[in-house]
This record gives sequence, structure tokens and C-alpha cells, in this order.
Amino acid sequence: MCDDPDPFGRAILDQQRGERTAPLVQYDGNATREHPIESFYFGSYDPDSERGVFLDSWLSGPLLDVGAGAGRDSLYFQEQFETVAIDVSEHLVETMGERGVEDARPVDMFALGEAFDRDRFGAVLVYGTQLGLVRSVQGLRRFLGALARVTDRNGTAVVDGIDPERVEPSELLGYRSDPTPGLAYRVMQFEYEDETGETLLFRLFSPDRLREAAVETGWAVSELRWSLDSGSEGYHYQAALTKS
Repeated sequence: MCDDPDPFGRAILDQQRGERTAPLVQYDGNATREHPIESFYFGSYDPDSERGVFLDSWLSGPLLDVGAGAGRDSLYFQEQFETVAIDVSEHLVETMGERGVEDARPVDMFALGEAFDRDRFGAVLVYGTQLGLVRSVQGLRRFLGALARVTDRNGTAVVDGIDPERVEPSELLGYRSDPTPGLAYRVMQFEYEDETGETLLFRLFSPDRLREAAVETGWAVSELRWSLDSGSEGYHYQAALTKS
């Protein structure tokens, strides 16, 4: 295990092993919120749900599941076709292995070009709003370019995000406004037991901003789905990307 603080990964691994005795807390300054681990990460994939139907219609194999967390989606998709699950957290990779994910690897989402060959995958899933970790519009272009490189000519990708134009600031912990239309920030940390993680800076993009960046990197937004799955009050979306 690496020595960097990983309260998020530790809490989920402890949940997997039945050893979690403290909440996983998100906080920004004095504002705090308990993160709902069990419902977010340990539910089963439902192919008949609105989300399941959407993902099944856009994803094919070989599939790369980026930021796969506890492996909920990978456990389903590996039964359909080859699936590679990656996460930067070694605790989460260990969690996935214990849950039965067949190919779980510790890979940074910003090092896809070093980890995988060109045209390696037929599709990529980036679910969990970690797309915002690109930090800037330029970073978004670079990341989408990396997704284009590791997918074949008919490749697809499904990414998700938070639309700052639909957010009520008081509803989203860590929200920071931006004067530029369609953009905002989110800043927060995770805390578990006596460990505090690094400050996470997310860039929030509206679907229109995502479309602009996608076009410049060889992708097109082919379908958009708004989600209430996580109690996000309509500001959480998934976008299906195809090669343009």
C-alpha cells in the first residue's frame, strides 16, 4: 500500500470487510456531510433501470471502467465482455478484487496513455463525477483526447458530470461559482477515523461546455441523460460520446 492518505478508499474497504465503525465524512470548511457508502457503492447493477438501459445501449467490449470504485458496474459488465477496472486507490483495487472483479488494476486516470495501448478498448465508462478532476477546460480536452487514443475507431465513452447551471449552490457541498457561463468549481475533502484526504478540486462543466471540448478532441455528444439516481435534484447527467 502507498503511504498517501486515502480515507475514501479505506472506508470502502472496511465496509467490504464488515469492519467500518466510523462514517466517511465529506467536508468543506465547517460544512459536513456523511457520504452514503453502502447505497452508493454496494448496491447491485440493475440492467432494467433507466441508468442500466442507457449504459447497456452505449457500452461494448473490451470495456475500460475508469475510477471503478467498489466495482459495482465492472461486476456486471465482465459477465458480458472483457472489462478492465481501474482506480488510483489501492484500497479500492483490493476491494474490487475481494468482490470478484477479475481484472482490477491500480492506474491513474490521467496516465491512460502509459498504461494502455492505442485502440485497446471498444468503450470507456467514467462514472462518479471524477471527470471534474481535470480541473480546467484544457484539462478536459487532454483527458478526452486520452480516451480517444485508447479506444478504437468505433469507440464510445460514457461520462458523467454536474451541471452548474442547474445547481442550487446550497445543495452541493463545496460549490464555488464562476462568472463564466456553464462553469463552476467544487472543493471538498474526505475524512475517515483520524485520517483526512487531500483537498479535491473539481471543475464543473455544463453539457454545452462538454460538447465544445468533445468536438475539439474527435468526440461528439450523441445522447444526454439526466439522473436523479443519487438525489442530485436534476443536476447530475450522463453523456454518451461517439467518435466524430
